[in-house]
Amino acid sequence: MIWWCGAINYPLVIGGKPLFDFTFSIPITFELTVLFSSFAAVLGMFGLNGLPRLYHPVDNYRNAHRATDDRFLLLIEASDPKFDPQKSAEHLKSVGASDVEVVEG
Repeated sequence: MIWWCGAINYPLVIGGKPLFDFTFSIPITFELTVLFSSFAAVLGMFGLNGLPRLYHPVDNYRNAHRATDDRFLLLIEASDPKFDPQKSAEHLKSVGASDVEVVEG
């Protein structure tokens, strides 16, 4: 694009210099490299993190809408083979949880 603009579309002969010289295109090439690298990093971050995640099973919790008001939610996912929903719920109640609910996803 830089070559086409400088040599074909709008050629200017200034001081007898050639229509296209590589040294004039170095700054814009560097800036475009930084720009496209940042776009690739952000899109890659979203892709690897699985974002945007429009649905999560914790959304089925009946008080999920109050999570950002004055409380927080503690979510324990069942990916561990030793996970037991009843034992986890009992343990959370024993340490002072105000509301414990097993949410199926």
